[in-house]
Amino acid sequence: MKKIKLACVIDDDPIYVYGTKRQMGIVGFCEDLLVLENGEVAIQELKSRVEKQKPLPEVILLDINMPIMDGWQFLDEFIQLPLYSSQPLIYVVSSSVDQQDIDKANAYSQVTSYLSKPLKAEDLQNIMQQV
Repeated sequence: MKKIKLACVIDDDPIYVYGTKRQMGIVGFCEDLLVLENGEVAIQELKSRVEKQKPLPEVILLDINMPIMDGWQFLDEFIQLPLYSSQPLIYVVSSSVDQQDIDKANAYSQVTSYLSKPLKAEDLQNIMQQV
């Protein structure tokens, strides 16, 4: 499996982020990781990267329940970005098992899949195969 060059985790839970980083290390998930604590910080970072034509993450792991700007608001802003390169694969990663959240995530054409927290090594390996 090919290692992902740049991945991004958008999540406000430091325990989840820590566990995910450990799992990523175990499976050799990515060369570089960008961790952003909410949708607003994330959209600003990605806008800056688009404006400067810096590489975008190949994969974004997006939580939906965050303060300031949640995952849904992030997606609404993200789809407005004038992307100059290939679109990142976006995975909504949530502890929610509400079918409405799953359906809403799947309604976005930019969302590759909906995954349940916590991510397992198998989930990360499956993502690596899709990149």
